[in-house]
Amino acid sequence: MKTIFCHSLALVAFCVFGSAAQAAGFSTVVIDPGHGGHDKGGQWGQVYEKHLALDTATRLESQLRQKGFRTVMTRRSDYFISLPQRVSIANRYRNAIFVAVHYNYTWKPDVNGLETYYNTPQSEQLARCVHACMTKRVRTADRGVKSARYYVIRNTTIPAILVECGFVSNAAERSRMKSAWFRDSLARGIAEGIVRYRNSL
Repeated sequence: MKTIFCHSLALVAFCVFGSAAQAAGFSTVVIDPGHGGHDKGGQWGQVYEKHLALDTATRLESQLRQKGFRTVMTRRSDYFISLPQRVSIANRYRNAIFVAVHYNYTWKPDVNGLETYYNTPQSEQLARCVHACMTKRVRTADRGVKSARYYVIRNTTIPAILVECGFVSNAAERSRMKSAWFRDSLARGIAEGIVRYRNSL
């Protein structure tokens, strides 16, 4: 009985600390630009979330590569990829994290700001690091770090977050997100948050 008890404790310790050690050594970032193809995402006039997300994700990839990370993009151009396909790509990697890039939309035109979502406890610190660096780079409303059950962050086996980079439905924010400097600032903030997260492990 004592041997079985000790073995059980050892197994629990391996799961907890082994998982943390694996996260601490991550070298790959799976970047998931939201929507694509016939799925335009949030839109106002000719401003489509799918285009904004892909551009921001591409800029993020460039920033991360400069910092020595390996990157994987779930899509590189304007085509549709299903949610299960996105998750399947992410789950191929062990020493990795997953970042889904989106822009927000609501019927209330006065709502603006940045939000970052996570689902599992292992992802919360990643979300907080990325959100803090994004809001430092881009001066706008801070809508906080929140837990949610979005498919792509709920079904991935690695630390995973979803960032909402502003509201397409807000006129002032829409004007800013159409500018390259705004999308570039967001990408830099997300990349800096990923570095902060890795250093915190």
